[in-house]
Amino acid sequence: MDKQKKYFGIIGFCVALALLIFGAYQLIMPKVKEIETLEGTITEKQEMLSKKENELKIVQAKIKKIKDSIITSQKKIYSPVEAELGEDTLFFTLYSDVIEMVNSNSIKIKSLDYVYNPETDAFVKFGKDVYFVCDVNMELVSNYVNLGKLVQDLYQYPYYIKINELDVKPYDKDKTILLSKLSLRLYAHTAPDDTEDIKSLPGEEKVLDGATTNLPQ
Repeated sequence: MDKQKKYFGIIGFCVALALLIFGAYQLIMPKVKEIETLEGTITEKQEMLSKKENELKIVQAKIKKIKDSIITSQKKIYSPVEAELGEDTLFFTLYSDVIEMVNSNSIKIKSLDYVYNPETDAFVKFGKDVYFVCDVNMELVSNYVNLGKLVQDLYQYPYYIKINELDVKPYDKDKTILLSKLSLRLYAHTAPDDTEDIKSLPGEEKVLDGATTNLPQ
């Protein structure tokens, strides 16, 4: 009888231990699966972030290359068709073309402002009677590809447009979206250019010619 009680006691202990282990398994496994899923998600996000960072570096390198090309290039300075244009109308063609380039590349303009004749510009310092300058400052929302296309369009534009600043940051909640600050400097003759050459301005070593001008940087 004692042996039988001992036998049943061992069986009961094993059953209780099995139930305890099963219960612990039931409680622990969802947490383990949740942790594994979370680790997988983190790994996936890290890989995606690394990929987007590499894409951003590629875009930034391309943008730098294009900006360097713009800086070293010789382009025409826009000359209005009609004389005696006011400040608000002098840049109508340039400004409209810039906005069209932004819109045609499906880029959203978050904010926009402009400043006439920035004092630090060499053309303003030495040739305000001959040249008019305007800074156009924009905050843009885009993706990598469309921003690259916009910069390419600016490079291919026949009139000289200087890129003062291009600050690109991925959006925190979606790394495929870029938040960019773009500052462009637009140049124009204050009157139709009906001369072949314009003499160097005070402080300028280069000849300022409307067709092929070596522009200050």
